[in-house]
Amino acid sequence: MGHDRSRLPQTLGELKASGWQSRSVKEEIRANVARRVAAGRPVVEGLIGYDGTVLPALENALIAGHDIIFLGERGQAKTRAMRSLVYLLDEWLPVVAGSEILDDPYHPVSRYARELVAEKGEDCPVHWVGREQRYGEKLATPDTSIADLIGEVDPVRVAEGRYLSDELTLHYGLVPRTNRGIFAINELPDLAERIQVGLLNVLEERDVQIRGYKIRLPLDLLLVASANPEDYTSRGRIITPLKDRFGAQIRSHYPLGTATEVAVILQEAVVPKVDGVEVTVPAYMAEVVASISQLARQSPRVNQRSGVSVRLGVANYETLVAAAVRRALRLGEGQAVPRVSDLPALAASTTGKVELDALDDEGDEDLVGQLSRQAVLSVFRARVDQGQLPAAVACFDTGLEVEVGDDVASSRYVELLSQEPGLRAPVVALAAGGAPAEVAAALELVLEGLHASKRLNKRSRPGGATYRARRS
Repeated sequence: MGHDRSRLPQTLGELKASGWQSRSVKEEIRANVARRVAAGRPVVEGLIGYDGTVLPALENALIAGHDIIFLGERGQAKTRAMRSLVYLLDEWLPVVAGSEILDDPYHPVSRYARELVAEKGEDCPVHWVGREQRYGEKLATPDTSIADLIGEVDPVRVAEGRYLSDELTLHYGLVPRTNRGIFAINELPDLAERIQVGLLNVLEERDVQIRGYKIRLPLDLLLVASANPEDYTSRGRIITPLKDRFGAQIRSHYPLGTATEVAVILQEAVVPKVDGVEVTVPAYMAEVVASISQLARQSPRVNQRSGVSVRLGVANYETLVAAAVRRALRLGEGQAVPRVSDLPALAASTTGKVELDALDDEGDEDLVGQLSRQAVLSVFRARVDQGQLPAAVACFDTGLEVEVGDDVASSRYVELLSQEPGLRAPVVALAAGGAPAEVAAALELVLEGLHASKRLNKRSRPGGATYRARRS
């Protein structure tokens, strides 16, 4: 029909003359999904790491015309997946002008729309709504009511002189207002069972009673919902008839590898911008942050039933960059590059996102330190040529001690490299740009990697540390 709404048909007669055909929302989505699949495009955008798992299942469900429930732990992009479905709707949809439930001009269901079409005939005004107006979402909470979802009698309309039995006294809830669109329910098990029954009646039986007045609303909807497996079986439950209403249950998951975790972090993180400071994040530091999340999902100290959200990696990345920017401002440097000595700052962004096992006697900060050391060692082994390390370790045999920290200027690291050629090779290989701040970050990774692999000793202090040779 085109992108300019002003050129679209404005009356029922013009709509018929244009050749526009009415179809259900699931038929509309199926056609748009088919076009994307045929063109080799993902059915929804922005879901990284789901190409061989979630997306094929989602495509199958949408082509089949199934209502969908996304089942997975927190932070697995379930809400993003639901909200992305709106782009599978047509750009514009004609509705009876003034209709609260987006009535189809060819098949109106509300009393208001039926009467307007009967009165105006071919001159009935038509309004066009964008796809975003056809998406409704509700976070399920125990206090959610039938009025929120279905509707309630509007006392103002009653006061205007209408009878309670008059359908026009009804204020429609979220579900009817999403007619001919997509309705999403977040955390479905948290919805009280009696409300789930009411929802089932709307979606399956089509009969709704509000304060004794019975109306029939043949709603046209795609229903999608999300649930956490823990909630699904413990805190709340989805009643069996409603579970049966969903044609597809799609299991989400966390990123299956560090590279995928990095891609998600880079997509979601917001890097702080400060005048006079250029931020550069080496790939190996992004990998350290991603590895912390990956290791947390394997740690026996972490309660795996509650999950470790990808939001942990995003928050840690942003905190790491903020610590680097803060140091650059304090030291008067124009470039901020995160270092290993910035990793203790992640305690603030990790606490609250990782739930320790009930039997764990140690604190969150100790866990962050343990995960950080393991992550640095993993990245160090993958990124640094191990053949270059004997010369680096030998530099410390003469009594060399290297101090690092958030109060050590980048120029000090550059000066050290000029004095100790044995350290230069592994650092230069990491510091691609060669700028002082990048050299400092690379040197800290090499030193911490040597310590984590038990080749150097380390004496920690607030905000920094000193590396020296191991004593036999």
